[in-house]
Amino acid sequence: MRIFEGLTDLTRIKNAVVTIGTFDGVHIGHQEILKTVISEAKKIGGESVLLTFYPHPRMVLYPDDTGLLLLQTQTEKLEKLSSIGLENAVIYPFSKEFAEFSAKSFVEEILIKGLEAKKVIIGYDHQFGHQREGNLAFLQRYADQGFFELMEIPAEQIDEVYISSSKIRNAILDGEMSTANSCLGAPFELTGTVTLGLQNGRRIGFPTANIQLKDAHKIIPANGVYAVKIEVEGKLQTGMMNIGWRPTVEEEKLERKIEVHLFDFHREIYGSECRVEVHQFFRPEHKFPTLEELKAQIQQDEAAIRAFFHTV
Repeated sequence: MRIFEGLTDLTRIKNAVVTIGTFDGVHIGHQEILKTVISEAKKIGGESVLLTFYPHPRMVLYPDDTGLLLLQTQTEKLEKLSSIGLENAVIYPFSKEFAEFSAKSFVEEILIKGLEAKKVIIGYDHQFGHQREGNLAFLQRYADQGFFELMEIPAEQIDEVYISSSKIRNAILDGEMSTANSCLGAPFELTGTVTLGLQNGRRIGFPTANIQLKDAHKIIPANGVYAVKIEVEGKLQTGMMNIGWRPTVEEEKLERKIEVHLFDFHREIYGSECRVEVHQFFRPEHKFPTLEELKAQIQQDEAAIRAFFHTV
């Protein structure tokens, strides 16, 4: 997949079939839309294109809003787009100035002049341009003049995309990973860097990798213990993850921690980049009276999670 930052360095895309959107999560609803784009491109000997935006528009328009929760980082999204066969991702820089673009400028400068779109595929309710003045009917006027073909994504398919996005976010926040993963079409992922922690896990025989996420807006699952797979240095390892405040070893709720214990793994990986696949929630976080009781529970967690991976 080719990735273009804006239109400045854009090389010509042959018979571009374009869809537009943030596509956070690239879940099964998004994937169906992209499959249509890819299929339509093949029919005309063209190339599939997603026109997307970065930073997320809400980050620019509402910088003080801390409620934005993203299913994917930008890197995670691009990797997923590539894996499903998209040929071109054009990432247009979103700014306050861009938010003032008229619908006319958006269509003529970006879709027609910039991308030379042969076909545009969007949902029935898609709006764009300053004060959302652009819509399907607005694009149809350009299609009628022969600038590009226009294809509408059915209402029921678009509604399913919106339902899926909300459903996934709510499921992740509730720790319902089987629901979230079913809608995503793959395990939910966290990516970050392994950092040095207090090494309390090492003291009870369960050393953990502390994961520092790369994006403050990334959604984090509910506190608790999870079955995970972690990719480090190109290899996937099974393990268990705890998300939470670590009430047994810390009195105050200073910072939620993401800690992963890898099964049958004994190397130092501090500073390594890692990807964590979150497969299943096992139990909520508890405060134990002693470290020995915590250790006993972790032993039970390990046995249960090993059995889980043995059966899936």
